[in-house]
Amino acid sequence: MAETPALIPSGKMTETDRLALLRQYDLDAEGFDELDEITAFASALCHTPTAVVSIVEDTRQRFIARTGMDASETPRELSFCMHAMRGEGLFTVPDATLDPRFSDNLLVTQSPYIRFYTGAPLLSAEGVPLGALCVIDYTPREGLTPLQAQGLALLARQVAAFLEARRKDGAFRKEAADRARALEDSQGRFRTLADAMPQMVWSTLPDGYHDYYNARWYEFTGMPEGSTDGEEWNGMFHPDDREKAWQLWSHSLATGAPYEIEYRLRHHSGQYRWTLGRALPIRDVNGTITRWFGTCTDIHERKMEMEEREVITHELSHRIKNIFSVIAGLINLSAREHPEMADIAGELRDRVIALGRAHDFVRPHSSASASEMGQTSLFGVILQLLAPYQSDRQSRVTLSGEDQVVDDRSATPLALLFHELATNAAKYGALSTAEGHIDLHVSRDGADCVLLWREHGGPVVRAPEKAGFGTRLISLSVERQLGGKIVWEWLPDGLAVTLHIPSRAMSRVGAETA
Repeated sequence: MAETPALIPSGKMTETDRLALLRQYDLDAEGFDELDEITAFASALCHTPTAVVSIVEDTRQRFIARTGMDASETPRELSFCMHAMRGEGLFTVPDATLDPRFSDNLLVTQSPYIRFYTGAPLLSAEGVPLGALCVIDYTPREGLTPLQAQGLALLARQVAAFLEARRKDGAFRKEAADRARALEDSQGRFRTLADAMPQMVWSTLPDGYHDYYNARWYEFTGMPEGSTDGEEWNGMFHPDDREKAWQLWSHSLATGAPYEIEYRLRHHSGQYRWTLGRALPIRDVNGTITRWFGTCTDIHERKMEMEEREVITHELSHRIKNIFSVIAGLINLSAREHPEMADIAGELRDRVIALGRAHDFVRPHSSASASEMGQTSLFGVILQLLAPYQSDRQSRVTLSGEDQVVDDRSATPLALLFHELATNAAKYGALSTAEGHIDLHVSRDGADCVLLWREHGGPVVRAPEKAGFGTRLISLSVERQLGGKIVWEWLPDGLAVTLHIPSRAMSRVGAETA
């Protein structure tokens, strides 16, 4: 862990003096509810799951207001805000794992696995650093937009103003009056900032009564101000979306769960446009919801593009499936014209059919042809390929272990791999006898997916003196196309094949999470 830097420049207030100043803010008392609203808005403004107001003390940093974080404090040596509060502007860490100051920080290497951080310093009236208002994300980001940066700095000044008001007010009534003025000022700044946002912003009371919409809402809907307060906003939804939106909103109100839904919202033109609605609850120190803040984002063009892309994808998939059928038909035709090539043609046709099955699994040409297991299931692909070897009387192939995610990129080599294994088993191994059986176990080993193909109950097998075309095709699929490793074991009880395939080669999702 890097050594903790000095917090107060030489020749100025000492660290002891700074800690004494902090005690004037009476941080152990209650009364920070208003700051929870600021962190909630900072989180919504910057599109981050977490925002906190952090005060850096002698041995810890204390979170006097937070959104999206359960912890109320962490050790000072782990504090990002300790660095942010010493600057004059925003302090940004795009990717903490790449920053030598934080790469070995326990908040980075362990839960909550911080990646992106931006903090605005909180300064006392004398310019003494107190802490920071920060936003946190758990995936790397380049930084904030100019509007988000301006908003975060503005909110930080509002937090600092709130803290100074708390410090100066000794008497409870005077403190309450100053807090009311600070809140009124905060609300004015909030409305100004909210009206500058491109999204529609709204808020409700704890019972769900809608009492605020920003200017974008009224521009989008064309409704008179105040006409959609309370439950009247439900009338802005497409009739087919109202029940679902109301049920989900009622669930969030009852449970406090975040609200997120796509629905069609009536535009001032009379058209219904697809919108992404989101909302988060604001809670007091006792966990009671005091307010909900939400946004509506117009996603109509993106939604239409996705639907068009899906139609094109299904059409292409249908045509590709037809190509597989045409190729298989051409192979059959050639085999009839050249009987001496029948065996080779049959093997080639079966391989083409296997590729077609795998393609249709991961890229079904219609919803009717989609598998019930989903389009990304390794088990689903295997069952599709090995279906011809199962029977109503008994299951010849047993799958076990942990299903893995696959996509269209890995479907072709996987199809060739399991087709060849099954074909060899049917000719020479466990599937060549009535009692034969195959166990296929799937597991994870670090960044690899491990597949163990184990044959039982077949004839005695021996390692071939020379690898055939099918064996070379398996090696090509595993080693060249998937970047994996393959181990053959010719056991007396039957063939055992162990495959180590990188998860990133199985699917793009694996590549992102590896």
